[in-house]
Amino acid sequence: YIPGREMIDGINDSKRIAENKREALYEKIIAGCLAYSVEIIDEKTIDEINILAATKRGMEKAAEKLSIMPDIVLIDAVKGLKMPCKSLALVKADAKSYAVAAASIIAKVTRDRIMRGYDRIYPEYGFAKHKGYGTAAHIEALRTYGPCNIHRRSFIGKFVNEQT
Repeated sequence: YIPGREMIDGINDSKRIAENKREALYEKIIAGCLAYSVEIIDEKTIDEINILAATKRGMEKAAEKLSIMPDIVLIDAVKGLKMPCKSLALVKADAKSYAVAAASIIAKVTRDRIMRGYDRIYPEYGFAKHKGYGTAAHIEALRTYGPCNIHRRSFIGKFVNEQT
């Protein structure tokens, strides 16, 4: 929350909001926030350093790129970050903090949009529907078609015996 700014109704943990509502909230958040930054970590880097290290790297780089440096960054549960300002990790922060909930919406919508783009390139995997999560349909597509270029090898190894 920013003093003097109107709060956007409906901001909540992104996992608790329907996709179409998240999209509408995303536009309002982007239009009304003072600053935001998104960092994309590719699948090869995630495979090299692991998902937690990649998450930390993304959070650190996103914070460094902010056009306005905050007094403090609230983080959802991840500790041990090298931030350019003070930071505080809170368990379930996206359910406790308006700012973290708004950030979770920006992150989720950004990822969903990327996955819809991949769906146009690799329609056989159904990325537009499952967004890359390990659903039964996604696992079945992996078993049928094998992995494509964007699949994390650390992800598919959990579900499919890779033949490549």
